[in-house]
Amino acid sequence: MKFLGLVALAAVCQSSAFNFGQMMQKQKSMQLQAQMSSEGDSRRDFITKTTATALSIASSSGLGLGVLAPPANAVGGVGKVSERLKAYGLPPLGNVPNGLTPLLEIWGKGKNRFPLLVLMSHPVTWVVTLPSNDVNGEDGTIQAGEYSKGDTATLFVYSEGGHVDNIASAGKPLYEKVLQKAISQKSANIYQNFKVTKIVPQTGAEYNGQEYVICDFKYELLTGAGFEVDRRGVAAITSQGPAVEVLWAASTRERYKKTEPVLRDIVSTFRCYADGLNFSNELVQYDEERV
Repeated sequence: MKFLGLVALAAVCQSSAFNFGQMMQKQKSMQLQAQMSSEGDSRRDFITKTTATALSIASSSGLGLGVLAPPANAVGGVGKVSERLKAYGLPPLGNVPNGLTPLLEIWGKGKNRFPLLVLMSHPVTWVVTLPSNDVNGEDGTIQAGEYSKGDTATLFVYSEGGHVDNIASAGKPLYEKVLQKAISQKSANIYQNFKVTKIVPQTGAEYNGQEYVICDFKYELLTGAGFEVDRRGVAAITSQGPAVEVLWAASTRERYKKTEPVLRDIVSTFRCYADGLNFSNELVQYDEERV
């Protein structure tokens, strides 16, 4: 009897230990599932915010991510750009900052715009988009960017006020007005707390008699997902032909600590030409009978 009692007691202990082990295993499994779910939510939140930011940046620049494509007609590369500038009778291409490649393109080939020859440089890895033309005229602008990271450089042409003499001394109110128009081409409701923080006129020999102004600025981008993204940027402003032209480059506040030197190099290469150039062979030809 004593022997049978000991056997029964051992069986009970073994059963209890087994049940306890199952409970611990089940608890660990539940904890692991909860952790994986939390990490998944975090990843989904990150992807959602990143995507919303990229879409908002493209939208604020007047572009859509779906139209991005390598430049089919623009002139790129130091040699080709230099030859094209020489053909126009313009000053030769200056030094191109390390890591950048030059781009020369005409903004305003369509019947609804006036032509401008635009020169800029951008990182070799950035995606470039150019204006598109159809029977209704031209749409879009010249832009390069790494959109997934929020880094962009965009041309904006402000023609409402016409040509501005002595743009380098035009004053902060004009610069603020033009830059706010530039960052909100789609809607004025996509940003807040805009501020120009620094203004430096550029009239060195490298500008060949043209006047440019370098402006530092910051603002908060309002995304479609309902949160704000702090943005920092730098822009070059000039007035050639019947308008004021801006090349503005910006990043998120966090990335600007790293990208600022590159963005400054980009806007420092911006040149714009209008008067005295023959663009007749470059403009879109329309069949008036079919338009």
